[in-house]
Amino acid sequence: MTINLNEKYVKSFVSDEEINEIGKDIEQAHKTLVSRTGEGNAFLGWIDLPHNYDKEEFSRIKIASEKIQKKCDIFVVIGIGGSYLGARAVIEFIKSQKYNSLKKETPDIYFAGCNLSASELVELTSICEGKDVCVCVISKSGTTTEPAIAFRVLRGMLESKYGKDEAKERIFVITDKSKGTLKKFADESGYETFVVPDDVGGRFSVLTAVGLLPIAVAGIDIDSLMKGAADASTNYTSNTSVDKNDCMKYVAIRNLLYRKGKSTEILVSYEPYATMFNEWWKQLYGESEGKDGKGIFPSSVIFSTDLHSLGQFIQDGSRNLFETVVSVKNENCSFEVPYDEANIDGLNFLAGVDMNEINKKAMKATILAHVDGGAPNILIEVENRDEYSLGYLIYFFEFACGVSGYLLGVNPFNQPGVEEYKKNMFALLGKPGYEEQKKQLEERLK
Repeated sequence: MTINLNEKYVKSFVSDEEINEIGKDIEQAHKTLVSRTGEGNAFLGWIDLPHNYDKEEFSRIKIASEKIQKKCDIFVVIGIGGSYLGARAVIEFIKSQKYNSLKKETPDIYFAGCNLSASELVELTSICEGKDVCVCVISKSGTTTEPAIAFRVLRGMLESKYGKDEAKERIFVITDKSKGTLKKFADESGYETFVVPDDVGGRFSVLTAVGLLPIAVAGIDIDSLMKGAADASTNYTSNTSVDKNDCMKYVAIRNLLYRKGKSTEILVSYEPYATMFNEWWKQLYGESEGKDGKGIFPSSVIFSTDLHSLGQFIQDGSRNLFETVVSVKNENCSFEVPYDEANIDGLNFLAGVDMNEINKKAMKATILAHVDGGAPNILIEVENRDEYSLGYLIYFFEFACGVSGYLLGVNPFNQPGVEEYKKNMFALLGKPGYEEQKKQLEERLK
């Protein structure tokens, strides 16, 4: 099985009877999601996307990725939130930037437009000096502040370096199919465009062109990624039973723990390559569930690194948290601890032992310690570190998120709170039409 949920580390916190009881509500939430009858149903295109994606565009993505690989040393992906997190998560999970930079198999990939940092733009433009560069901008509208500024800067850099005719061959746009300022500008400028589907929200968009173009440029097998997601879709959408569907069992356990006061969920990995996958997961669950005064707060750690910083709190602090551990059973590399004649560290008992084995033992030891300390652990075991398994895992979390949101009683597919800071920012920056709000905010800031 590609994904297995091990529930034995929550048995002392959640009973089988409780799981069976909540299972009835989960079945209803599952049916609401699959039948597309709940709130936010205009944004459920991701449910059957792994089966019913645009095959013609998928072929164009492959062609464009090969073109980009041949034309440039550096590929800059401009986007914020779901417009970059999914792609970066997959690229670093499958093929870390460190390895890619050493092997030089594909362009170095950088991400821009995901913050308002001057130092980041200075550093990125400096890195691009003397290099051949291609750019992909991802935005539904083209007016989101962070990516719009980055695109303005990088587009100007390309046009200055190559001229407008050559620059247009190096700029790729992923935006609305037919409307919006970015779509209009891209068509007028002659850029190749790909589609952000109307019925797929940003945090669910990793398996659309939004994620697939950067992922393909990194040399990752997008056919296998989609196959894993498709098989997960077949499995999880057709089976509503908590007993027979690990995805629904995950929904059951995390919501039961939430009802028992465990209001923070920490996604745990024991591999640094999963850092950005954890960040993708945090947006997925944070934006989907955190509304109407409800929701489990999503956090993340990388062990054993964070055992030396946050480990004390997780072991012995406020008992309002639980952990979901994602573990890859079969890693695609190994490294044995060498023998040291001096043995100054006293670790010769580990000589010849694979680091993967040491890491797994550290995981088991930590799970037992944290459970004993009052922190339940859900263990999700993934078969391999490859595209198929990762596609499967992505869909696992997406589908669980949709069901969990409906079970919680919120609309999992909107994000009304995200707009609040933007209104204040526009006012303070003096955007036309915000004059009165600017006066009010400046008075409050005195």
